[in-house]
Amino acid sequence: MPLASVLVLVLSWLMPATPGLVPLLVIGLGGSVIASVHHAEVIAHRVGEPFGTLVLALAVTVIEVALIVSMMLSGGEATSALARDTVFAAVMIILNGIIGLSLLAGGRRHHEQGFGVKGVTAGLATLTVIVMFTLVLPNYTTSRTGPAFTSSQLIFIAVVTLVLFGGYTFIQTVRHRDYFLPHDEESEDNPREHAEPPTSREALASLGMLLVALVAVVLSAKGISPSIEYLLDVVGAPAATLGILIAGIVLLPEGVAAVRAAIHNRLQTSLNLAIGSAIASIGLTVPTVAVLSLVMGWPLALGLDDKSTLLLVVTLFVASLSLRTGRTNILLGLVHIVMFAAYLFLSFVP
Repeated sequence: MPLASVLVLVLSWLMPATPGLVPLLVIGLGGSVIASVHHAEVIAHRVGEPFGTLVLALAVTVIEVALIVSMMLSGGEATSALARDTVFAAVMIILNGIIGLSLLAGGRRHHEQGFGVKGVTAGLATLTVIVMFTLVLPNYTTSRTGPAFTSSQLIFIAVVTLVLFGGYTFIQTVRHRDYFLPHDEESEDNPREHAEPPTSREALASLGMLLVALVAVVLSAKGISPSIEYLLDVVGAPAATLGILIAGIVLLPEGVAAVRAAIHNRLQTSLNLAIGSAIASIGLTVPTVAVLSLVMGWPLALGLDDKSTLLLVVTLFVASLSLRTGRTNILLGLVHIVMFAAYLFLSFVP
């Protein structure tokens, strides 16, 4: 699929007037996203947990950052709120949509599931600070009227988010790696025997295809972004819809992987994927777009409106309650799904 996407891209450059190119680019974009996550999973299986979920989170985040940056470069100052909308959408999709579906599907099949509280608590604490600093604090600083930071404030926030992301990655992979290891409960759906890890040659091949897929995603997004923006204008969709669309495209394969893991009684893996992706999404996206904003001299709107801030606060509060005991059930998944439905509905009917 990545190679086919590259061929479509070359065709679009050589013969831009060819009919049907935009649908082919869309198919190539979606296929490359799925292929990139597949190859990241191959690499993840080779390196093992918790490095595997980190590889997946970083792959998804690189795609998200690439999409945002490519659309900002093509759209200029008019896309100053795109990063905020996409990051907020990613957080809401992950904490309510993916976690909600995982708890619901896992609870429906296994009634009650367990996970390590220490790793989840560390992740939620880190995510809460990053989210509040980047998406809420800009509305309350006084050096510049919100929802934007001054240049010095933006540099400080970019550094802080990188430090927190680095700290979380350090405890996940080095200092407290045991916090994030799966609770390997032997069962019919989750046997202790696992498939043999891929060889070094297969892992390197997947690494090469992963890089090709990421390049295909970036260039395909740049090619279809004008058509997407035109279509949203025609249907009269709110401006934040583009951010929801980007986050949804990027997170769809990872969401499927997280729900499948929960169904097979590997809830720890699901939560590692979800929370790690949310932290990486903000921890890497905000510094990248901050540098782009400072270099290009564009304004960068980060602060959320009152409605979105309330939904974000309630989401973080509910997540801290539903994931505080180390045991989950179907009701907790339903609560998160209802929150996600409210977010989607109020995004289109503000």
